[in-house]
Amino acid sequence: MERVLREALRLADAEGIEALSMRRLGRELGAGAMSLYHYVANKDELLDGMVDLVFAEIELPSSEGDWRKAMRRRSTSARDVLVRHPWAVSLMESRSHPGPANLRHREAVVACLRRAGFSIEMATHANWLLDSYVYGFVLQLATLPFDTADELAVMAEEVFLPQLPPAEYPYLNESAAALVAAGYDPAHEFAFGLDVIIAALERLRDPDGLASINEAG
Repeated sequence: MERVLREALRLADAEGIEALSMRRLGRELGAGAMSLYHYVANKDELLDGMVDLVFAEIELPSSEGDWRKAMRRRSTSARDVLVRHPWAVSLMESRSHPGPANLRHREAVVACLRRAGFSIEMATHANWLLDSYVYGFVLQLATLPFDTADELAVMAEEVFLPQLPPAEYPYLNESAAALVAAGYDPAHEFAFGLDVIIAALERLRDPDGLASINEAG
């Protein structure tokens, strides 16, 4: 089973989830498509297992210590993992039969937030907000027409700036020129946005609820 899932993961990483079929996977494994059904009942079960492998790569947040550091590390880890497996973004929340790594991850996130003093409602809000930010950032990063800051600098000089005459687009021209000169890398925006979200969530935490939640755990 592990070999089947790992090969499916490799194929999706290399060619996208659209390239994955039972027939193609069987061919890559040197077996017929029908033989795969000894390991998985159908493609949905295969996807469940693949998503579980992705969740297993994400660092679990600790429920001890500073929740902000724990969730920052977890969110950054999730971003890094999903950049490696961009096909998984659209599947992370879609599984009706989540695997053990998926459930362990979700339990750890809720435990971290609840033990930090967030109410059930606020912990749910925080969870949704952080996940939405991670997923959205990965999707946006994947659609950019360049991969590195150096490629962006070249595109800005050769493609973007010529389309932004200063007389017509003074602020866009000014921003583009300044960012290129500074070696701007959009990937660095993640930390800024994450810190803004975590700082805002901190104000919604209920310190008075901390002791009773910890005692209940």
